[in-house]
Amino acid sequence: MTEEVQGTTEADGWEWMLVEIMGHRTHWGRVREEERFGSKMMRVDVPLKGDPAAHGWGTFYYSGAAIFSYTLTDEATVLAKNKPYEPPSRYRLPAPEVEDVVVSGEDDESDYE
Repeated sequence: MTEEVQGTTEADGWEWMLVEIMGHRTHWGRVREEERFGSKMMRVDVPLKGDPAAHGWGTFYYSGAAIFSYTLTDEATVLAKNKPYEPPSRYRLPAPEVEDVVVSGEDDESDYE
């Protein structure tokens, strides 16, 4: 389920959290309480591929009884935790520096004759 919600502020009721659901599922995202189906539920919006501006949000709903634990955090941590894994690559390494070879002294052509 993907839904884009504008504005992530505390005034809107959003908080950045790590949420664990009965110890089996873990979500890093923004969280707020909403009423659905006549009961209070936790809405967790997870940034897709670590970039919500480009890919949007994935939304999950859980009842209060399903929550195992939650930990408050900040936006930068949430975005970093949802960034896809990038394997190391030698193409990403910086190019080696080329040093100029300076030969000082006399001409050594007589050594090769």
